[in-house]
Amino acid sequence: MRINHAIRIAAGVAALALAVTGCGGGSSKSASQHAAGGKLTIGIKFDQPGLGLLNKDGSYSGFDVDVAKYVADKLGVKPENITFKESPSAQRETLIQNGQVDFIVATYSITDARKQKVDFAGPYFQTGQSLLVRSDNTDITGPESLNGNKKLCSVKGSTPAQNIKDKYAHEVQLQEYDTYSLCVEALKSGAVDAVTTDDIILRGYAAQSPGALKVVGNTFTTEKYGIGVKKGDTETRGKINDAIDAMISSGAWKAALEKEFGSTGFQIPQPPTVDRY
Repeated sequence: MRINHAIRIAAGVAALALAVTGCGGGSSKSASQHAAGGKLTIGIKFDQPGLGLLNKDGSYSGFDVDVAKYVADKLGVKPENITFKESPSAQRETLIQNGQVDFIVATYSITDARKQKVDFAGPYFQTGQSLLVRSDNTDITGPESLNGNKKLCSVKGSTPAQNIKDKYAHEVQLQEYDTYSLCVEALKSGAVDAVTTDDIILRGYAAQSPGALKVVGNTFTTEKYGIGVKKGDTETRGKINDAIDAMISSGAWKAALEKEFGSTGFQIPQPPTVDRY
């Protein structure tokens, strides 16, 4: 009986281990395998107007969403079979590594440090870092003018604020929030003096609050947005690169940017060249 009891305990432990493993929420299948099954989970931002936004009616909009849908279609997946998952900046690598998303289209700048953890298709867009301030502000005109008691906001897991402190304004006070939308609310309330991230992201927020916020100065970095995929998934990366090239050559890329930003006065740049490293 002791032997039988031990066997039952061992079986229970094994079952529990399997259950715990299954609760991880990830998948060992590649994005291409999921696409072959007709479904994809794609990471986007939920709080970036013009780029990745969860609307009040439950729909999603923005240039990143347009890119994600175009890529999915080229992979054989219809829009209704896409599950969009919120992908905050600090969680993007983890979401990809754990298989919680098939790929991420979320203003995801390609950097050498990130390429140690994930692979990138693209770039599908190129921009640069800029500053967002209140419309009545006349003191801040560029990164150098942030010295002194100025408070600068950016998000955890991104590098723009530290970049300014390191290179342009050593005395600036950095404030980190979980999302850019929280930074923007802090800016509106006067809790911070400026928000920094990529120019196109800031223009989306400025357009959402006409007359209240403005983008100042020229861009002072180069940011290339890529689509993040699992490290070593060369098959999916190649297919996504093909889709990006097709979106650009077909005119759909420019049309998507005009749809999202045409009314803001944003000058649509030349499309980037895909880097098939």
